[in-house]
Amino acid sequence: MSEHDIVTKAPMEYGKDRPKAKNPVLIEDLTLRDGHQSLFATRGRTEDMIPVAEMMDEVGFWAVETWGGATFDTMHRFLNEDPWERIRTLKRYIKKTPFSMLLRAQNLVGYRNYADDVARAFVERAAANGMDIFRTFDALNDFRNFETVVPVIKSSGKHFQGCLCYSLTEPRMGGEVYNLEYYVKKAKELEKMGADSICIKDMAGLIAPYDAYAMVKALKAAVKVPIHLHSHFTSGMAPMSQLKAIEAGVDILDTCMTPYAYRTSHPAIEPLVMALLGTNRDTGFDIRKLAAINEVLEKDVLPKYKHLLDDSKVSIIDINVLLHQTPGGMLSNLVNQLKEMDALDRIDDVYAELPKVRKDLGQIPLVTPTSQIVGIQTVNNVLFGDEKDRYKMITAQVKDLCYGLYGKTAVPINSELQKKALKGYPRGEKPISCRPAEVIEPELEKAKQEIKDLAVDIDDVLIYALYPVTGKKFLRWKYGKEEPPEEVKPRTLEQIKAEQELIAKAKAGKLVEKAEKKEAPARGERLRTFNVFIEGDYYEVGVEEVGGAPVISYMQQVPAMVQTVQMPPAPQAKAPAPAAEVKPAAPPAPPAPPKAPMPEAVATDVGSGVTLNAPMPGMIVSYEKKVGDSVKKGDTVVVLEAMKMENALPAPADGVIKAVNFKSGDSVPKNAVLCIIG
Repeated sequence: MSEHDIVTKAPMEYGKDRPKAKNPVLIEDLTLRDGHQSLFATRGRTEDMIPVAEMMDEVGFWAVETWGGATFDTMHRFLNEDPWERIRTLKRYIKKTPFSMLLRAQNLVGYRNYADDVARAFVERAAANGMDIFRTFDALNDFRNFETVVPVIKSSGKHFQGCLCYSLTEPRMGGEVYNLEYYVKKAKELEKMGADSICIKDMAGLIAPYDAYAMVKALKAAVKVPIHLHSHFTSGMAPMSQLKAIEAGVDILDTCMTPYAYRTSHPAIEPLVMALLGTNRDTGFDIRKLAAINEVLEKDVLPKYKHLLDDSKVSIIDINVLLHQTPGGMLSNLVNQLKEMDALDRIDDVYAELPKVRKDLGQIPLVTPTSQIVGIQTVNNVLFGDEKDRYKMITAQVKDLCYGLYGKTAVPINSELQKKALKGYPRGEKPISCRPAEVIEPELEKAKQEIKDLAVDIDDVLIYALYPVTGKKFLRWKYGKEEPPEEVKPRTLEQIKAEQELIAKAKAGKLVEKAEKKEAPARGERLRTFNVFIEGDYYEVGVEEVGGAPVISYMQQVPAMVQTVQMPPAPQAKAPAPAAEVKPAAPPAPPAPPKAPMPEAVATDVGSGVTLNAPMPGMIVSYEKKVGDSVKKGDTVVVLEAMKMENALPAPADGVIKAVNFKSGDSVPKNAVLCIIG
């Protein structure tokens, strides 16, 4: 009899009272981490996890993923939540089921490799706060980046799960780089390092069913530890790949509760439970318990986040992922970035450029942080490059990658790009070949000193050490030194519904009640005509002052050098509101489409000086120059973070810094005046 033969001829029960399977598939639930990270940008709040926490503890999951990935960043940056507190809070409700986290090896939960002292302290604190299973991966599959964190995981008595980041250079597994031999060799390395289990981490949903079968079979023959399959639903293949992996003997699978499943998330648990019901791989789960959890999520929790879901597509799968291999979260970030830059029409150019950039950078797998590194560099190439030089704006992270600060790539980096990226690189122009952290100076003591007036414990220090700019801002919110902005405060379901109703009214043109129609007065001698432009529409507006001659109540001359370059407010009269006549007018001829600006040319002449403008929306990391400093054209003036990647913005001209308009941590829109050089 096969492993899928029915274990009993008695009628199957839906609950756990049915006969236990001989070899049940173990399940890790990702709802509370990767589920909401994939679907609505990791915006799920702890308060919305508590209603189902105890119920999920009763299902019988092998583990629940509660932390890691983007949670640490998003919580402190956008939700005003302490990441450490989430573990402690959920641990009070989920007492039986082990907690799992996604650890980016030496990257920890950030976007670069941190010093060894920070890495050791972070893992120690994660274990002490309640983490049980450390799913550990390196974006380059360079396991030298495991050498610091793994001994701490093991000495803490915790489960070390080593990951194989699944990637392709062909439509299917094979070719010269990512073939079966590559993955088997890597799996043996992980087992030798002490892995308690090995995870096939398919972050973009690329693994085909028969490749999943072949890979699981090969790994089961090569290593003794359990094999775990993690595959996103993005391409639509994941449920089929899971079934073939089960046939090959996979030990553990990743799923989500149905409301948090599918699209760029993961397969749902409920269909899998029913598909395996009565076989010797039966999960043993009670489908009625799962249905009860789903009802709470569907009715009481998910409605708070539906406005964050991408409803631009009808299909729940994206077959294009098989062409560009872009993980769902990375793809949504790229789309949002292009929208903010008014360049969404260039998305096809980005898709075409992305595999070229990936190849230039050593055919690296696309997973955090390499997905962001490749993605943002691709956008920069499309918007700021040209046929002669695609790489006119190179991010700091691409330079770090070319130096070897992330590790060894699967194939060598394009030598011309590497040379260009490392020209003037602070650490040196010759790339390293050693373990990256060996060239990173200790950081923990320095962080303690810098944040000693604000941090109260080591967990606070680590928030700052990992995220100096946004971490410090969060700690100021946490300890009442600064009022958090409204956008980071939690909102109730009632508030969300009220906002959605308001938006629906606005779309229907019912936002303003119709006023009683009044006859327009006769036109007088003081009628003045203005041209008004509103979001692409053009109107001719007639304005007449009522009650006497016009009075100028505000006038300001704008000097060439100002703290913030902006237009003065429109004149305001103290007289009653003017009568206005609005009539549509023919729009002017559209201007010729502007050429993509060069990064060093993003500047505006303001008379006796120029302004350095933001080429894209982002957050100010730091100003490398201050007011009064002399600069040469090309000197780095501002470091601007866009989608977690840093861009060094050069001075557009020689001169002296006359004004600096923002500070570290400020968010700025595209074309914001960052400084003035005179």
